[in-house]
Amino acid sequence: MLSIQNLTYLQSGITLFQQSNLQIYPNQRIGLVGHNGSGKTTLLRILENYAKQKGLKAAFFDLEQPQILADFNRPDKEIAQIISGAGEVIFIDEFQYVRNISKIFKAIFDSKKKIKIICSGSSSLEIHKHLKESLAGRRFLYRIYPLEYSEIRNSYPDFTFEDYLRFGGMPGLTHTDAKERKQQILNELVGSYILKDIKSLVKEENIRAFNHLLYLLAQNQGSTISVHSLSAEVGLSSKAINRYLDILEQTYVNYRIYSYSKNLGNELKKSCKTYLYDLGVRNMLLKDFSAIASRPDKGVILESFVFLKLQAMLAPNMEIKFWRTKDGGEVDFILLKDRIPIPIEVKSKIISSEIPSGLKRFLARYPDVKLAYIINEEIEQDISYGDCRIHLATFEKFSEDFQIE
Repeated sequence: MLSIQNLTYLQSGITLFQQSNLQIYPNQRIGLVGHNGSGKTTLLRILENYAKQKGLKAAFFDLEQPQILADFNRPDKEIAQIISGAGEVIFIDEFQYVRNISKIFKAIFDSKKKIKIICSGSSSLEIHKHLKESLAGRRFLYRIYPLEYSEIRNSYPDFTFEDYLRFGGMPGLTHTDAKERKQQILNELVGSYILKDIKSLVKEENIRAFNHLLYLLAQNQGSTISVHSLSAEVGLSSKAINRYLDILEQTYVNYRIYSYSKNLGNELKKSCKTYLYDLGVRNMLLKDFSAIASRPDKGVILESFVFLKLQAMLAPNMEIKFWRTKDGGEVDFILLKDRIPIPIEVKSKIISSEIPSGLKRFLARYPDVKLAYIINEEIEQDISYGDCRIHLATFEKFSEDFQIE
């Protein structure tokens, strides 16, 4: 999937629209997928306005509106006629509510009528069933993430790094400065996820256990997890825990990353760490919005900040892992690009030119590595360690400028 940032702002919407090659390749479906509250509807409206400014005939169907959804309660052929007759560019919000929608899309495109469909779907497993329908070469998915710190700061200069670490990057929070209101919005987002996306996927009697699992993942974020231990604490089988972890991942709420290894003797090979999709949501699950400097999990929060930036910029030839050995060697993240490892270490405080011991050990084991990063609070400089060039960057600079060379 492609990742698009800055989704609630006009310029990014226009950029996405231009990238979709509207007039060159009209018979396409573009899907915007992501969790509740991520800004999908806002972006669709931006794109609709832009299409109209370009002189194109556009139509918008909001399927969360009962009357509009009721009008789609008819045979597939009639729905196809409604959509294909509405304009050159069709916007459909929450498309997964229509039964057989992918077959309807395919029928429209097979009719050779020049039309582009841009649709959004909330983070429901129903979407994945729809998206399995084959529209090879005519379907493009854009994954929507929470806003990054640099994006919010560009529009709201008074928004601080501390604010981001405490309340995260959900678009709905940018419209208020009141901390109590931000907490209320985050609480509503968490509740909406449980009630709307999860209720149909988890047995009613297991909702409490699922909530407990969410809390444990928040509490143990950034640490290696054991399905067996989670099973014992939650009171469900390991099979059920694995299923719930799959649900969380497929609904874009929790990510698992696995250890990097080239089969060297004492490297961990099957362990994993997990990260929730937003710092504010994690703090909401923990019921803790206290000042970051005084928190015992400050290091985890900063590490999560770096992970979320990396996750949002992943390209198809990239993946994130971590490195850990049985005797305590560790690097927070190994970013793989074309299978080439780039170690990234996260440190709150660091002395100038100091190289963390875990990073030294990794570079000793993998002497062909030519590039590494140390993300920290204060220092920006480049240093060398053997043949490896190491960039030291602050968290704010990392958020603004980080890109893989």
